[in-house]
Amino acid sequence: MSDQPQFRALSLGAGVQSSTLLALSAEGVLPKVDYAIFADTGWEPRAVYAHLDRLEREVAAPAGIPVFRVSAGNIRNDALNPDHRFASMPLHILNQDGRPGMTRRQCTGEYKVRPIKQKVRALLGYPYPNRIPKGVFVEQWVGISTDEFHRAKDADVKYMRNRHPLLDIPWSRSDCVRYLTSLGLADTPKSSCLGCPFHGNAQWRHIRDTSPSEWADVVEFDAAIRQGNARANASGSRLLGEAFLHRSRVPLSEAPINHVTAAERAALQLSAEEAQALESGVEDGCSPWACRGDAEALTQDGFGLAT
Repeated sequence: MSDQPQFRALSLGAGVQSSTLLALSAEGVLPKVDYAIFADTGWEPRAVYAHLDRLEREVAAPAGIPVFRVSAGNIRNDALNPDHRFASMPLHILNQDGRPGMTRRQCTGEYKVRPIKQKVRALLGYPYPNRIPKGVFVEQWVGISTDEFHRAKDADVKYMRNRHPLLDIPWSRSDCVRYLTSLGLADTPKSSCLGCPFHGNAQWRHIRDTSPSEWADVVEFDAAIRQGNARANASGSRLLGEAFLHRSRVPLSEAPINHVTAAERAALQLSAEEAQALESGVEDGCSPWACRGDAEALTQDGFGLAT
């Protein structure tokens, strides 16, 4: 039995860490990956798609690294389609009794992990439901830096073995930013859905102030999911409470997304750490094997009462 991978594949989210890994591989600083796989939720910010295009054109293609874009559908459209089974986003919930909660997170597995697994299986030559022989596996690179080492995880299938090269170097997110800046990629965006409930106020402001059309899009979506996803409502399983994109649990168009002043922080009884989290959100974007949502407690089971 060989202990060598069939190939190396980079899980490319097009954020800071995975962009760094792609560039390090393309430049020969790290071993060359055979493929880079981008899982497209269909609702990424325009800046992410533009950055991905540039990575493919200026970094991957000259190094001979194919970039595959895979998708399980459009997460926004699916949430609003009463005929589509929807993998729930971690929405902020206000229960009927006033208690806060969150819906269970299923979106990462459905829209990120599953299409990547399907592509890896196809590249191995064993598409589902074919059985992958024992000992056949790929080495999958995941962009986890030293300041988020706790997010590093193994894959949940034997045919994929996760590796975290940034931990081996070792590089922090700041090291990655400096490196990308040296390559002229200082504007690398965070990788996450346009309407991700884990955005901090800074990200919501950025959308509002720089892209009116995208802001209108997320405000419209926020209003549309107030009673949960469309299929649940159509089937009579209405959410017992109200759902919101912003953690303040008020409509996004009214949410307090400007800078929190010292007086506001005191009035809200926020610690410095809580105020920073409210402002910046989780520092890094959405990775299939290290979702930013893992830093939060998701306590909603389905679409009933959150606890």
